[in-house]
Amino acid sequence: MLINVGSAQLFFDVVGEGFDAGSPNMAQRPTMILLHGGPGYDHSTLRPYFDRYSDTHQLIYLDHRGCGRSTGERESWYLDQWADDIAVFCNLLGIEAPVLFGQSFGGMVAMHYAAQHPSKLSKLILSSTAAQFRLDETVNMMRKLGGESAADVARRFFSCPSEDVYKIYGEVCLPLYSNPDAPMAGSFRDRAIQRPEVAIHFFTDEMPQMDLRDEIADIVCPTLVIGGTVDPITPPVCSEAIASAIGDNAILHMFERCGHGPHRDNPDGAEKVMRNFLNS
Repeated sequence: MLINVGSAQLFFDVVGEGFDAGSPNMAQRPTMILLHGGPGYDHSTLRPYFDRYSDTHQLIYLDHRGCGRSTGERESWYLDQWADDIAVFCNLLGIEAPVLFGQSFGGMVAMHYAAQHPSKLSKLILSSTAAQFRLDETVNMMRKLGGESAADVARRFFSCPSEDVYKIYGEVCLPLYSNPDAPMAGSFRDRAIQRPEVAIHFFTDEMPQMDLRDEIADIVCPTLVIGGTVDPITPPVCSEAIASAIGDNAILHMFERCGHGPHRDNPDGAEKVMRNFLNS
């Protein structure tokens, strides 16, 4: 489905009922909005991993502006606009106090939104993301996982992003995002809609200078921060910095031997932690 948010149309898909037809009074169920990573990918990268939560929540998968099946011009590909889109989307559909989940880049959007609208969320889940990009830590982890060649490709790509290096990065570095003991964890990219130009724009214009640590201190809703101990793109130090900046409202859980997305590398373990947080 598409919804007009003014300067773009956002694609979204819904899994699960909004009202519990099995309850005596058709009780309203909580809404969870799920924001995919990238940018330049689409919401399919989160499925079917999160469909399991439709037994307790109505799930809304959203394609960010400029990504997937959503529209939006290059001049609007910035965190301010991506976060504003969430506010407009919720207002148009009458969604109040949702749970907001953000994976990777989606977590950056979720943090920015939560800091700007601290009273609008019931809970926040930040997965494999960063408030400040740490190229030094990324290069070190790429070297650990893939040797000097992977470290060099990562350094070249994030120092001077281009479509040519993006292709090489995809061949050399993206396979290192997932735990090799979870052989299907990287298959989500096979069916994803990819728009490299969105990623290159963000990695060039905004991410190198991005530092959300001060503003996320204003987040007041309960927040779960999760990450993998062998994540090469948002290494453990990034998750630790987020939890530290948010302070007492944050819970940090790191998953051993998991890479960029515990929900893919350890689906059952991630579900246990998320269920405990959602039910608390």
